[in-house]
Amino acid sequence: MKIAIPAEDKNIESNVSQTFGRTNYFIIYDMEAKQMETLDNSAIASQGGAGIKAAQLVLDNGVQVLIAPQCGQNAADVLAEGDIKIYASIEGTVKANIDAYTAGKLVIMNDIHAGYHGGK
Repeated sequence: MKIAIPAEDKNIESNVSQTFGRTNYFIIYDMEAKQMETLDNSAIASQGGAGIKAAQLVLDNGVQVLIAPQCGQNAADVLAEGDIKIYASIEGTVKANIDAYTAGKLVIMNDIHAGYHGGK
């Protein structure tokens, strides 16, 4: 199973980006292979529809789970069409979020626009 997480930098110790559609990078982590890859987010420069384009990028890379602090409705609709589950991220690094997901500590994002910001 592959997990996508928007990231500020190109490594697993990067902080989770506070944006989805306009994040610089996505870390794609393969849970079975215990390997990660980094995707440059080509949607970042879009005049409009960045969330939809970012969602399509995630979908095109075989991801089954997205972990993010927030997600727009249009992007969430694209992800839902691809059967991608969206979990609310916790504050911290990509690695901390992968560990929290593995431990069953992340929650499904119910409020798509607001997301979850560590109870803030």
